[in-house]
Amino acid sequence: MKTFEAIVSQGVKLAWGPVTIILLVGIGIYLSIATRFIQFRKMKTSLKLLTSKSDEGEGDLTPFQALMTSMAATIGTGNIAGVASAIVMGGPGAIFWMWVSGLFGGATKFAEGLLAVKYRITNEDGEKSGGPMYYISRGIKEQYGINASWLGWLFALFGLIASLGIGNMTQANAVSDSLKVVIGINPYISGGVIAVLTALVIIGGVKNIGKITEKIVPIMSVSYIVGSIIAILSNVSMVPTVFKMIFINAFTAEALAGGTLGTIIRIGVSRGMFSNEAGLGSAPIAHASSKNDDPVAQGIIASLDSFFTTIIICTMTAIVILTSELVTINGNGIMEIEGNLNGATLTTVAFDKLIPGIGGYIVTFGLIFFAFSTIIGWYYYGAKCIEYIAGLKAVNVYKWVWVVLSFVGAIVPLEIVWNLSDMFNGLMAIPNIIGLIALSPVVFKMTKEYDKKIKIEKDKVREQLTNPIG
Repeated sequence: MKTFEAIVSQGVKLAWGPVTIILLVGIGIYLSIATRFIQFRKMKTSLKLLTSKSDEGEGDLTPFQALMTSMAATIGTGNIAGVASAIVMGGPGAIFWMWVSGLFGGATKFAEGLLAVKYRITNEDGEKSGGPMYYISRGIKEQYGINASWLGWLFALFGLIASLGIGNMTQANAVSDSLKVVIGINPYISGGVIAVLTALVIIGGVKNIGKITEKIVPIMSVSYIVGSIIAILSNVSMVPTVFKMIFINAFTAEALAGGTLGTIIRIGVSRGMFSNEAGLGSAPIAHASSKNDDPVAQGIIASLDSFFTTIIICTMTAIVILTSELVTINGNGIMEIEGNLNGATLTTVAFDKLIPGIGGYIVTFGLIFFAFSTIIGWYYYGAKCIEYIAGLKAVNVYKWVWVVLSFVGAIVPLEIVWNLSDMFNGLMAIPNIIGLIALSPVVFKMTKEYDKKIKIEKDKVREQLTNPIG
């Protein structure tokens, strides 16, 4: 068993090594520059599209539901425990590099959403199926005449295995552990409730998942943000110091005893990728189900994902932790952490210190809802992966395996599962990045055509306003 654990641990290091990190950041920078930073210049448009009635096309979810399903799977323990771990391992400066990954990740999400809609298919049940496995196999064949279905199959396999661990069992474990520590609920009871609620949601299929996520994601996100703001305001005079710590430490390793600047960058970027999943290829599976028939428009909507998850929610967590003064830089420039706290515990104690009595509950219930929404969202990802590998009949079996594992995950130790799912989560990025690079000319061409179309429409409106009679 120890040998297996060592192999898995080495696999995690390889899957999330410097090459993967460089590729993930690199593809984000490449796509940002080539699309003229579409994630920023079209942000206003993305909000308009999100609330418009652009849901009359073929698909299973409204564009808003597709984004919420994507965010449901993305917003999880990484936004609470992951941020705290980033600060502990990489210092306050790691947060700056999380922001970098989130900002450039918007362009990656744009390309993924665009390609997901362009190359999606309609399955035997009349539902839309799409994502990296489809745009890798169909897109590369269409553009280059190369059969890359094996690469799409690999992505689906990695995604399926990752879904069972990082998308299900580890999330259920986080929920049951929080409820046991804070309220004293037996993990078997927690596991039973999680399994029943999960079954009730997923049995209704993708449309039911969309109806649930469009309600739960905005509520849980806004509640957590409001709680964070209240906590920060309780010690608001510390905020300028917090930002100073982040920016100074981002470019110096002095705060880390024995650490390096490379360590800070690697930890910040990798935790940022965990928080927004840009480049991993999970989110486009949800966007492929959108009723939006315009691939570019759905891509623009998809670009909002990393901004919400990393730039807003992760930033809230980070500022609360640093504002609480549990993490400080001493007179010698070395970081000190009160009580050697880490992960969700550090975030919980920070909230409770700033808002005594209720702060810890904000984190606990935030973690519960974040983790449960991840279980729902990742079920859909795993279902589409197994559909690609083995067909629709296999999805019916997978559905009940998913429910059972959500119970198992709540009651057993999961260190090996964490590492195994981490490894396959990282491996998902490799075929997806290959697909994004190979199909980037398609993304650029369609983006230019969309920009040209919008310009023509604006010119017509301007002309009508200038010459109303003509």
